[in-house]
Amino acid sequence: MRTITLGIVFLLSTVSLASAQYMGNYTANPYLPPAPPQPSNTFNNPYGSGGNSPRLYDSEGQFHGNVNANRYDPDSIANPYRQYGSRYSPDSANNPYGQFGSPYAPQSPNNPYGTGLPVYGTTP
Repeated sequence: MRTITLGIVFLLSTVSLASAQYMGNYTANPYLPPAPPQPSNTFNNPYGSGGNSPRLYDSEGQFHGNVNANRYDPDSIANPYRQYGSRYSPDSANNPYGQFGSPYAPQSPNNPYGTGLPVYGTTP
């Protein structure tokens, strides 16, 4: 039963990424190729939510927050009191000691030589 459940979860995560548009990587690395141009207010939308914000994923397809400036969105990387915006959460890109926020971790957006986290947006 557990194998079937894990298979269904994997299938759903694959399908959700397949319907999303790759928008580039969220990274501090100046040596990576530039991301394609995006419409204005794509990433700094103060009214963004899960339905209209770009999303961060790691290399295994795990979700790591919405990329918007909405401090009240529970999944926003700008919300300092929730899982993806907290400086203390292991899943947050804002945690300087965590796997996704450390300046030394390969997938961290804060690593000037790393790859960062891929950003996906919803398809219109």
